[in-house]
Amino acid sequence: MLADLSSLIAATTQWLTRSYPACGGALAAALCEVQARQAVTVAAWLRYPTPTDVALVGMAGPGGSAGLDWTTGADAGGDTDASAWRTWVDEVVASWAACLLTDPELAGLAVAAVAEGGHSPGVPVEFRRLVAPDTRDRAAAALLRHPDLLAPVAGLHRDQLQDRLNPGQALIA
Repeated sequence: MLADLSSLIAATTQWLTRSYPACGGALAAALCEVQARQAVTVAAWLRYPTPTDVALVGMAGPGGSAGLDWTTGADAGGDTDASAWRTWVDEVVASWAACLLTDPELAGLAVAAVAEGGHSPGVPVEFRRLVAPDTRDRAAAALLRHPDLLAPVAGLHRDQLQDRLNPGQALIA
């Protein structure tokens, strides 16, 4: 049984950083990846809050990147990258992560919500690069945090994220 979401988080982070690459060299790539990983981690913990949820996604699989590739137009170029990691990409998690990367208020609400969850019992987890990126973080992840570029992905499942964070109340988009 899958004990954690590490495969899903790694694959979805990789999809985001390949789709919206860093602007700059190796340091920029590392900063961009950290921001993507933090957003994906928060999104995955929100989407799969219980051990049962984690076990179910481990057995059934998250669905893969095909829908996201189609949404972003990545499949139009004839790239037949059928890498196994793509099967572990979760469309909802990627969409929620895109929402968090482009909306600081939503990111703050999401981080507060996961702080109450059980994914990191007894260990404080900091998501500073997600909720309070500095100038270098923003420059490195200019594409990854660009609201217009991420809009097609963020819009896929934004309503579900808003409902998860604030059930019964619509957040202002």
